[in-house]
Amino acid sequence: MIVIEKNVGPKIDYEEIGKKVCFDDDLTINLAKRQEDQEVHIDVCYDKYGELVIGAAAGRRYVAEIDIPKREYIYPEPAEEGEEPEPPTPVPLDMDTVTLTLWAIA
Repeated sequence: MIVIEKNVGPKIDYEEIGKKVCFDDDLTINLAKRQEDQEVHIDVCYDKYGELVIGAAAGRRYVAEIDIPKREYIYPEPAEEGEEPEPPTPVPLDMDTVTLTLWAIA
C-alpha cells in the first residue's frame, strides 16, 4: 500500500490485513469488496462524537482517505467461430496499488 502523510502530526493507527485495512482496531474496510470498474475514493473521518465513520458527509474531521484503482481484467483469446466467448476474468486487487492518505488526528 502506498502511504502518504497529508500533514504534520500524529496519525491514526492502522493495520493492513490481507485485502482489508483496519483503523484503530475499530473500523475495518474490505478494499477488495469495494473495488469497482472505476476508481473508488473512500473518506474516513471522526464524527462529532469522536467515532470513526466512512464518508465526509457524516464526519467532522478527516482521518484518512483511501484510493482504490479501478478493477482490471484478463481477456481470454477470441472464441472460434460458432463458440460461446468466455467472459473476462477480474484480476484480484493488488494492495501495492492502493493509496492511503493519512491526516493528523491531534
